[in-house]
Amino acid sequence: MTERARAGALPLAAAAVAVCAGCAASRVPDPHEAARAYAEAAQRGDAAALYAMLSTPSRAMRSRDELTKVIAEERGELAEQGKEIARPDVRVEATARLRYADGEEAALELRDGRYWVTAAGALPGGARTPEEALEQLRRVLARRSYAGLMRVLSPSTRAAIENDLRTMVEGLDEPGSLPVQVNGDAAVVNVPGGHQVKLKREAGIWRVEDFD
Repeated sequence: MTERARAGALPLAAAAVAVCAGCAASRVPDPHEAARAYAEAAQRGDAAALYAMLSTPSRAMRSRDELTKVIAEERGELAEQGKEIARPDVRVEATARLRYADGEEAALELRDGRYWVTAAGALPGGARTPEEALEQLRRVLARRSYAGLMRVLSPSTRAAIENDLRTMVEGLDEPGSLPVQVNGDAAVVNVPGGHQVKLKREAGIWRVEDFD
């Protein structure tokens, strides 16, 4: 299949699933129905049916006439794609994303006839794309959530940070015994375990300025 066919035809399958989901509000939609409808329309080269499966944003990016032209030029390859999708051993996955007014999102996956939450706010989730991982990072940083940050980090990075924090906590176990180097309104404390804490006094109150 050409790059043009991939770019023009493949997104229609996902759009078909989305359209089918919206047509069956009274029951959990079967993504196989949408995939089957797309496969049949692809094999027929039915531009009208394929265009009807597009989401509103997809229609804004490509007119019906443009889609008809692409389908006419790629009729053979599109038909072949339809046959592949219609194979009985093809696995169909359905997902949904719900965006709340405050910008938070919940990701769901359809399995065994019902939707399951895969990620939502403070709940742990697994990003399927780099963009999803970045979005999860943005959300936990916006919430100032340490627990959320730990969930989106790789196991090795999480282990390294937790080890650093553990040795910091252990080193600060008896703060009164630590040597404090005061220079005016600034102070530096060397903490056992290889850490250093920098303090600053403002309006008579000592605060932590930095630590590593």
